[in-house]
Amino acid sequence: MDITSTQFDQIIAVCRDLYQKKMQDYGCAWRILRLPSLTDQIYIKASRIRSIQENEVRKVDEGEVPEFIGIVNYCVMALINLQKGVATQPDLFGKEALELYDQQISEAKTLMENKNHDYGEAWRDLRVSSLTDLILQKLLRVKQIEDNKGKTLVSEGIAANYLDMINYAVFALIHLNLSNPIQQP
Repeated sequence: MDITSTQFDQIIAVCRDLYQKKMQDYGCAWRILRLPSLTDQIYIKASRIRSIQENEVRKVDEGEVPEFIGIVNYCVMALINLQKGVATQPDLFGKEALELYDQQISEAKTLMENKNHDYGEAWRDLRVSSLTDLILQKLLRVKQIEDNKGKTLVSEGIAANYLDMINYAVFALIHLNLSNPIQQP
């Protein structure tokens, strides 16, 4: 399990670096996005990945890796907005935005470690396409919960689904060898 923890950290370092650079370019304009808008952004990424996996011809020269990184980062943004509420203007800057990112990732990693312990790292036997489908399924669940105004009867809530999607995307990136320091996106 130590190798998974190391690989997780390597993947997140790449995701966090992109998040930080985009914050420098755009600030935190994403803070104005309501949760359904962030969910839809994640859905676009996951749908594109599925399209890449199913279609032989691509008209945009980007692979699965940048899309999975986008899923990780959009899920973190959604979790931050879920925690802080949606802003009417960008209201996070530099250090605070990174601290909130790290907070959410820490929660996702703890969840991953707990589930890995209980499931014996079964994800290592999954295909990347299955991880994509699991992300899409979680997105459909989140959309339904959003349509139900956040209420569930017996199911886990929106945050738990975003955390799972982060972990599924990290697992996919591990399968795609992003955790190999030689290979960068």
